[in-house]
Amino acid sequence: MDRIICTNLWSAELSKLAANAFLAQRISSVNSMSALCEATGADVSQVSHAVGKDTRIGPKFLNASVGFGGSCFQKDILNLVYICECNGLPEVANYWKQVIKVNDYQKTRFVNRIVSSMFNTVSGKKIAILGFAFKKDTGDTRETPAIDVCKGLIGDKANLSIYDPQVNQDQIQRDLSMKKFDWDHPVHLQPMSPTSVTDVTVVWDAYTATKDAHGLCILTEWDEFTKLDYQKIFDNMQKPAFVFDGRNIVDVEKLRKIGFIVYSIGKPLDDWLKDMPAVA
Repeated sequence: MDRIICTNLWSAELSKLAANAFLAQRISSVNSMSALCEATGADVSQVSHAVGKDTRIGPKFLNASVGFGGSCFQKDILNLVYICECNGLPEVANYWKQVIKVNDYQKTRFVNRIVSSMFNTVSGKKIAILGFAFKKDTGDTRETPAIDVCKGLIGDKANLSIYDPQVNQDQIQRDLSMKKFDWDHPVHLQPMSPTSVTDVTVVWDAYTATKDAHGLCILTEWDEFTKLDYQKIFDNMQKPAFVFDGRNIVDVEKLRKIGFIVYSIGKPLDDWLKDMPAVA
């Protein structure tokens, strides 16, 4: 019984929503700092490490990334926003809306960085996408940042080659074809046979995905992506070869020595990128 918390009905409801809202808020907070770090030359990993040393804050959920995903964070924040608005608390509702806005901003910023770095267009260029699930060690793609990033690149007519160890082709095509939140509808209300996205191929090997690619994007922090032979990948890519690390898992300096132009969220910018600012 000591592990069961007894509350009234509304306390129980709001505790669940608040827990996920607070976690998402931490991610959006460090992601907002990542943009400032890039602008000033700071390193977001060093900043989050220093901040996490404060025992009142702690180190968890302070990893900058392309954004949060999963079925709960955004849904629960929107629930919280709705309850606030229904209870005449627009200022509180707007506060929590901003957590989602920053998350959307981070994904848009990532896409803009890719496009601006590659001579302001990715039209007709092959972009390798490494990782599609919203986090490693799962095949769950609900609200994964990869969907918005891929759609943004497809919107500029990029050709995507996607590899994820646990997400199959049908799921990826379905996710890229469905409208936002369709995944949350009952199965019988979801599109039975979603239109395939012709600018997308799904492969089962990171080296196949990156062969002849102009750039590669890391969107899920799978352990295997830290162990790839990046010299082999570089040799088989178009030049200049770009790496856009949306999870801060690669050794940036090592990749730059190989010859890559590297963008890692919240890290000091490559000289090439300083001359090509990401603008909306």
